[in-house]
Amino acid sequence: MSSAAVADDEQWGRRRLVLTVAGMALAVVLLLAGLGYAVYSALSSTGPASATPTKGQQIQAAEQLPAGAARRDAIAAAAMLSVPPEASRPGKPSPKVGAGIAIPSATTVGPARVPSGFPHTPEGAIGQLAAIEATVLQSMSIERAHEVHAAWSTPGAVAAEDWELTGNIQAFLASGAGQYAGDLHTAVVTTPVGAQVKGADGADWVLACVLLDVKAQIATQARIAYGHCERMQWSPLDGGRWLIGPGPAPARAPSTWPGTDLAIEAGWKTVTPTTDQ
Repeated sequence: MSSAAVADDEQWGRRRLVLTVAGMALAVVLLLAGLGYAVYSALSSTGPASATPTKGQQIQAAEQLPAGAARRDAIAAAAMLSVPPEASRPGKPSPKVGAGIAIPSATTVGPARVPSGFPHTPEGAIGQLAAIEATVLQSMSIERAHEVHAAWSTPGAVAAEDWELTGNIQAFLASGAGQYAGDLHTAVVTTPVGAQVKGADGADWVLACVLLDVKAQIATQARIAYGHCERMQWSPLDGGRWLIGPGPAPARAPSTWPGTDLAIEAGWKTVTPTTDQ
């Protein structure tokens, strides 16, 4: 090969490398924007929380109601702390130590290949919700979201096309980052970092909330925090498992970066895994 040809190959190699690196950088920017847009869409799809009555007052009022649908609806509708979308980004750690909550681990794989086997406890409901969220969000597939919803929801639950998790995936895919959703080098990983029980109605119904650390990676990493709540109802069928219960979607959970003052104020407890069942 002539020296001129070698020089041309080297120049093309450098240009290709520059374009590849630039493309990866753009992918990361788009990925971060896509994740942020998904959270922003979730936060902005409902109006601002009312200043009065307060969250605590609403929950206290709901807990005074007799067991049944009215109590469950009141717990679900009670407003949670209203936070701006930027609260989901990494923030200044709080000097305070927040409360912790031990979440059990899955012991089997259930319908639609979702981890299952969580105990009949409020913490078990949180664990099952986290497993459902992880399965859906890590797929970044609307079809997969529908499959999981069909296997893990009761009649009367929010429809799959109106489900918050489906909406998040739709927003992500509609953003510039959507073009990377099927890339083999793209990975979305969710880790539960916070949780809270917003309310309960007996042993078989829990309003469970999970705060996720959502990481997306294309050569480098983008991260956000995402809070999500569901009505979780125990079903004795198939050996017993927690399902998404009937009724309108709960009030939006605050998406706050874990360990910040705002996360503590929002009521998030730090998740600590446990093997005790």
